[in-house]
Amino acid sequence: MINLDLLYDKKTIFGFFSNQLNYPEKLTFHPSVWDEFVMSDAAGYEDMQTYWEQMQTYSLDEIQEMYTSTFDFQKDATLFMTYVKFEDSKERGQMLARLKVLYEMFGLNMPDGELSDLLPLMCEFIYAAEWKGDPRAQQSFSMLLAVIEDGSYFLMKALEKYESPYFYLIRALRETCKSCIQREVSAND
Repeated sequence: MINLDLLYDKKTIFGFFSNQLNYPEKLTFHPSVWDEFVMSDAAGYEDMQTYWEQMQTYSLDEIQEMYTSTFDFQKDATLFMTYVKFEDSKERGQMLARLKVLYEMFGLNMPDGELSDLLPLMCEFIYAAEWKGDPRAQQSFSMLLAVIEDGSYFLMKALEKYESPYFYLIRALRETCKSCIQREVSAND
């Protein structure tokens, strides 16, 4: 079960993930981005630091080329979280529709032409959405994090195979999501 308070406390780091997973721009790797979003006690901090340090060794042109060749041209390294599991099936269409409704329920209007399972968009939604006290939040965010968890596993494995610095970013994202899961305590514990 997702602990919504923990997730809310970690909203800022999802802003970092969104920023880093969008197409790289000049300011994407400015030191102020790290200082603004990343705290040393964040889940997955070591992986984020490894990612950040590796990215600092590349020029912006090299990073943009890496981003495009990885996320746009490697079918198994897609940023669309439902694609690997469902490809273009009816089930994927249904999940995309459910995600779109979820975003709109919490005040996010989808950009035209954007698919709702795009990982940077999902992270941006967590960063920007207000859900405190909303009775729909538990079920909605549980579904959202399940989609991220499922899709990012395949993405992480692909990035590891390609020896991409983005591997560390995705592993940190997965650790952050896991840190928001509250273990159910049964009477036998």
